[in-house]
Amino acid sequence: MNDVGARPRNSRNREPVCQAIHKLTGQVLRRGQARDRLNAVPRPFLGSKGETNMMERHGSFVWYELMTTDMAAAATFYANVVGWGAQQASTPDLAYTLFTAGSISLGGLMELPEDARKMGATPRWMGYVGVNDVDAAAERTKRLGGDVYVPPTNSNIGRISVVADPQTAILALVTGLKPSQQQSTDLNEPKRVGWHELLAADGEKAFAFYGELFGWQKVDSELGPTETYQLFSTSGQTIGGMFTKRPVEQVPYWLYYFNIGDIDAAAERVKTGGGRIFEGPFEVPDGWIVRCIDPQGAIFALQGKRSRDSGGRAPASEVSWFTEWGGISSRGRLITKPRG
Repeated sequence: MNDVGARPRNSRNREPVCQAIHKLTGQVLRRGQARDRLNAVPRPFLGSKGETNMMERHGSFVWYELMTTDMAAAATFYANVVGWGAQQASTPDLAYTLFTAGSISLGGLMELPEDARKMGATPRWMGYVGVNDVDAAAERTKRLGGDVYVPPTNSNIGRISVVADPQTAILALVTGLKPSQQQSTDLNEPKRVGWHELLAADGEKAFAFYGELFGWQKVDSELGPTETYQLFSTSGQTIGGMFTKRPVEQVPYWLYYFNIGDIDAAAERVKTGGGRIFEGPFEVPDGWIVRCIDPQGAIFALQGKRSRDSGGRAPASEVSWFTEWGGISSRGRLITKPRG
């Protein structure tokens, strides 16, 4: 297929995260330390700061977090769409829920701070990349031209830092997830995040940054090299792709794909649950994908198989961003426009 952003696979202005939200979230995380709230989830203080039992996968995505305006509704939505469970991990200082698949924790769910909402921040997913030393990685991010929105901080999931690449796409760094929190390296497991995709302002420059920061390597697809979609790997495993986004997508961002069974059934669950499909289904060499928006406005994607012939691709929508709030940078609100 020739659609921009449709990924090949091998044989196997800023991203929509307001800088204010990360500063506010960092303040919430730090406030709770005085009351030892970190006991709510495993306490992974590891590495160069005196931590123990470290089992890090440097350069791999190891955790995912959804900031939303309605935690209960979001938990119900993703339980129905993906099949995740929800485990409470809240403390007096922070409402926090773990998304689970069986006994495995896959990510977290937390409230979007009210002050951030007032400044125009909207729900979003954020991925955490494991690094051997968060402090050093945050400094390296700045040296390579990126920004640090939340400086290295001990949080409820480990020692973290929220950063932006030079094109302003946001992600987080983490050191210290305990072995019990670490996910399998098999990206094909049901219900887990199976693919990581960067919609960049300039795909080639973006890869150069991440290659320097995490040591990611370029991978050629089974169809040969492509100028429009760059696969990347870490530790010999292909984990995602990046490409230069379309003009309609006004800001760079990371998109996370959740593994499901039947893509059409899952897409129906998205719609009946109050979410929207803005692109797809699209066929890729090993299955089908759809790109979605949850009821609170967070972007995510699904990947799976197709058990029936639906007569080709479903109607798609284009995504653009409403960015007319004043006084802050890195802001965006999704609107959809049906294609003519």
